[in-house]
Amino acid sequence: MERKSMSTDVISPDVIDKQAETHPSVHELIRNRWSPRAFSDRDISDEDLKAILEAGRWAASSMNEQPWRFLVARRSDGSGYRRMLDILVPANQEWARNAPVLMLTVAKKNFSRSGAPNHHALHDAGQALAQLMLEVTALGLYSHPMAGYDHEKARKNLAIPDDYDLGAVVAIGYLGNLDQLSEQKRQMEVAKRQRKPLEEVAFGPGWNEPLAL
Repeated sequence: MERKSMSTDVISPDVIDKQAETHPSVHELIRNRWSPRAFSDRDISDEDLKAILEAGRWAASSMNEQPWRFLVARRSDGSGYRRMLDILVPANQEWARNAPVLMLTVAKKNFSRSGAPNHHALHDAGQALAQLMLEVTALGLYSHPMAGYDHEKARKNLAIPDDYDLGAVVAIGYLGNLDQLSEQKRQMEVAKRQRKPLEEVAFGPGWNEPLAL
């Protein structure tokens, strides 16, 4: 039986318009993906969680090394969830504690076949995470990646070996009620999304060389 959310009502996505203002041809999954802080604690089904992780599993990687590992804590895990929540900085704990799933992405530092350093391991893990987060959006769920956590505590709490680099912690769940947030975070939640203009991040073959599009 599905557990009732502690966060009163679940807000409809239609209430907050966060669709990115992109070139019209950009896929709607990318336009609609955003990172809320207001989560309902409504459980994610096993089937949806499996699909989310499967999407990350099929990301591209250097030499097909697939260096990523996903450490997944569900609220139903009890102590496992609390250990994951405990690594977050207090400002993130404040809102992330409502999400039914917290997940840490890590990346194997060296290639399995040769033992040589894999300088693209975190890049590939980030690529897997981005792909995973688009699947989250496709399922009508939301995700919020976080850099704000204690790396040393993460290694200790979650028994992460030294030969793995730490990536981001991600909260995953359904959109919750804005009333659970502070006024400052409510304003952040409804604010218009912004990105740098394309000409600041995309160049021609030379550094800062204009790209004619």
